[in-house]
Amino acid sequence: MLHRIVVGLLLTLFLIPVTTIRAADEADSRAIEQAVAKGINFLKVKGQADDGSYSSFAGIGPTALVVTALLRSGVSPDDPAVAKSLKYLEKTVREDGGFYGEGSTHRNYETCLTMLALAEANRDGRYDSLLKKAESFVKELQWDKGEDQDPSDVAYGGAGYGRSKRPDLSNTSFMIDALKATGNDYNDEAIQRAIIFISRCQNLETEHNTTEFAAKNPDGGFYYTPAAGGSSQAGETDAGGLRSYGSMTYA
Repeated sequence: MLHRIVVGLLLTLFLIPVTTIRAADEADSRAIEQAVAKGINFLKVKGQADDGSYSSFAGIGPTALVVTALLRSGVSPDDPAVAKSLKYLEKTVREDGGFYGEGSTHRNYETCLTMLALAEANRDGRYDSLLKKAESFVKELQWDKGEDQDPSDVAYGGAGYGRSKRPDLSNTSFMIDALKATGNDYNDEAIQRAIIFISRCQNLETEHNTTEFAAKNPDGGFYYTPAAGGSSQAGETDAGGLRSYGSMTYA
């Protein structure tokens, strides 16, 4: 139950940016600010474990999400609760530069989420070294020439998880977010490769996407992955195409 409460609060904090509050009328603005304040208070007072983690049974990802949400809601990196969680995240760093739990098959997710949190807290450069190593780790996970993939392969440019590490749109989006948070722009080579993969996740037949699925369901939407035979959690169309869907998760 606590895990569901934490997830719900995170969604609220992420989906109500300061710009939205400013744009709302005065009454709505007060209500939103009060809701965010209550969410922050819960996360700081009741949701945190003694070691600084949140829902650690699910890996380090929830803790990174909480830290990012708190920081983006105006809480200082030096706030005791945030500082404790940052210390927890720091302790999860591995020799290869990634941030993930023992035996984790979600190393891309966990590292990218931690990069977002540390980048948000990196106002004095204290995490520069950790972020640089994590960036290299994430780029190493990307499907490219290192995995014997060339630009003609449908898996090229994507990021994935699991034992097979098959690339998918969800993992790839997290990778791009993390790389952007650490100062990389559109011209970064890893992001350019990721865009190639993303274009192949769209049901739109173009010079950038010649997969069989695009021609069978050319509605312009996106699906989970064209790799390993293709997969959409929304199933297939009558014509054998992969159905587009709006929630880019595995579920």
